[in-house]
Amino acid sequence: MNIDMLIDGLLDSYDRYGGINRSEGENFPNRENVIKVLGELQCLIFPGFKTAEDIQPTNIRYVTGQRVNNIIALLTSEIQKALVYVVSSDANRKESIKDSHCFKLAEQTTFALIEAIPGIREKLMLDVAAIFNGDPAAKSKEEVILSYPGLQAILTYRVAHFLHVNGVPVIPRIMSEHIHGRTGIDINPGAEIGDSFFIDHGTGIVIGETSIIGNNVKIYQGVTLGALSVKKELMNKKRHPTIEDDVTIYAGATILGGQTVIGKGSVIGGNTWVTESVPAGTKLIINRQ
Repeated sequence: MNIDMLIDGLLDSYDRYGGINRSEGENFPNRENVIKVLGELQCLIFPGFKTAEDIQPTNIRYVTGQRVNNIIALLTSEIQKALVYVVSSDANRKESIKDSHCFKLAEQTTFALIEAIPGIREKLMLDVAAIFNGDPAAKSKEEVILSYPGLQAILTYRVAHFLHVNGVPVIPRIMSEHIHGRTGIDINPGAEIGDSFFIDHGTGIVIGETSIIGNNVKIYQGVTLGALSVKKELMNKKRHPTIEDDVTIYAGATILGGQTVIGKGSVIGGNTWVTESVPAGTKLIINRQ
């Protein structure tokens, strides 16, 4: 068997089974470009922490401007791809939205994200403060920004969630799954999470798409906020729990169901399995006696 025959076999499989992302026409967003944009956004949010760069009062405007322009160019292109692909896959909408309109929508969304960054930074600084104040091992807020995987996951979530609620398909999930692979923390971009969110350690945390989390919530490693059923017909229903303000959920706890509400100020002990609502101020633990 020669090389040409091997190549023919591969090309035949592309035709038979799909799974090829062509550079022309109705192509899917590029994962590498999306991850590159996420890295640029991380640097825009916390300048000087993520990459080796010389940030001085005399050059910060230039550095910021260069980064903003890079994000606008790359993210607009990837959002446009996502919009064109989704529209082209819907026969009823294919003729109603042209590529040029998708580009305009993509550009508007990218500019809106840049405009929202100061507000996202404000929320993230509340998250940083919650982690620093809640973890005796944290020596400084700068250490939290530089090294804590929980904050990396929350930062990515807040960016991805903005894109999600502004109607951007695919890209928010690429971002969240990338950071999932890096940290072991899986936060669906569709979840709603309030201020001062503290993820401690973090590995193995799963927060489902329709979860609602209030303010000042603290979650330890191995916690699952999941669904009681994963039937496809429930995709547009609330499947994941609601966690009210000031709740602490310890390691290994599993909380399931769209109607399950963990009341304000409750403490959910480690390795518990919760499928029903608990009232405010509840302390729920496993009794091993």
